[in-house]
Amino acid sequence: MKKVLVTGAKGFVGKNLCVMLRRHEDTELYEYDVDNKPEDLDGALEKVDYVIHLAGVNRPKNPDEFETGNTGSIDEICVKLRAIGRLPKIVLSSSIQAELDNPYGVSKRRAEEVLQEFAKNTGAECVVYRFKNLFGKWCRPNYNSVTATFCHNIANDFSVKISDSDYEIDLTYIDDVVKALVNEMKPGTPGFIFAEPLPSTRITLGELASKIRSFRKMRTNLVLPNFSSDFERSLYGTYLTYLDEKKFEYSLDIKTDPRGSLAEFIKSPAMGQIFVSRTRPGIIRGNHYHHTKTEKFLVLEGEAVIRFRHIERDEILEYPVSGEKYQVVDIPPGYTHSIENVGKGFLVTLFWASEMFDPEKPDTCFEKV
Repeated sequence: MKKVLVTGAKGFVGKNLCVMLRRHEDTELYEYDVDNKPEDLDGALEKVDYVIHLAGVNRPKNPDEFETGNTGSIDEICVKLRAIGRLPKIVLSSSIQAELDNPYGVSKRRAEEVLQEFAKNTGAECVVYRFKNLFGKWCRPNYNSVTATFCHNIANDFSVKISDSDYEIDLTYIDDVVKALVNEMKPGTPGFIFAEPLPSTRITLGELASKIRSFRKMRTNLVLPNFSSDFERSLYGTYLTYLDEKKFEYSLDIKTDPRGSLAEFIKSPAMGQIFVSRTRPGIIRGNHYHHTKTEKFLVLEGEAVIRFRHIERDEILEYPVSGEKYQVVDIPPGYTHSIENVGKGFLVTLFWASEMFDPEKPDTCFEKV
C-alpha cells in the first residue's frame, strides 16, 4: 500500500490530484491544507512514503508571505523529516518563474534550493517540477490564471480585458500534471533532480480569448472546435466547467412544416454536420441526389422505408428500417433517395452529412425516386 501526503490538497492541482488518487485502491491518501492542524502534518510525515508538496502562496497581501508560504513551507517539512529520521520521496511543485527575480520567483527558487540541500545532506529522493501556466477544471478565475478568467468571464457574459493581445504564454493541461505526479509514486534514484518539462502549448492572449469566444458561439452556430487538437479539446472541456450550472442546456433552431420538424445539431468543416428530424406518418422526405456529398441515415424511433434509384437507371432499391434495430444506411452520390414514414407514430431520424450545408453550393438536385 502506497502512503501519500498531498499538501495544498484543496488547491487547483491538489483537488485534481486527490480525486485521482482516491480511485487508486493501492494508495492511502493523506490530505493537508490550511484548515488542518499542524499535528496532522506531523502524523502524516511519520507514515508516508511520498510527499507531493503543492502548498504555496502566489498572490499574498504582503510580499513577505511569498517567503513563508513557498520557501518556509518546504523547509518546515524538511526540518520535521530530519527530526524524526524519515526520508520519503518528495515531489515539489515549483514554477518557471523560479528563473525570474520577482518576489514570487525568488521564493520558488529558494524552495528548490532548500529541497536540493535536504537531498544532498540526507540522500533522499527529491524531484522538482517547474510548472508553466496551468489550466483545467476547478481553477479559480479572476485570481492568477488567465485561462480560468477568460473561460469564466466569457461563459458568463462578462468583459475580458487584454492589455497585449500578442503576448505569448505556455499552457499545460491539468491532466498532464496529474499523470506526471501519479507516475512519481514509485521508487527512483536517490538525490535531487528537475523533472522533464511537461507538454505545453504556446499561444497569444488574443488567440486564447478568440478560441474561448468560439466555444460560446457554438451554441448558436453549432460549429465544433477542432477536436483533432489535444489542446483545443482540453480547453473546450475546461470552458464548459465555467458555465452557470443553471445554463448547461440550450435549444436548437427547429424548422417546422406540415411534414414535421428538423433541427441541425452540430457541424464542423472537418466532419460535416449532424441533424435530427421528426416526420409525421405517411410523409416522404428527400427525393433528391448529390454529386459529391454523402450521408448516413439512422432511424431512432419508428418505422421507415429508405428508397434509392441510380439517376441513370429505373430500378428502385428499398431498405426497411426500424428504430428498434439501429440500422445505419449509407447514401452514395448519384443515387436519388427518399425516406418514408410507414409507421403509425412519428419517425425520428438522425442524419449525418459529409459536409456542412452551404446555400451557395448546396449539392442537392431534386429528382423523384
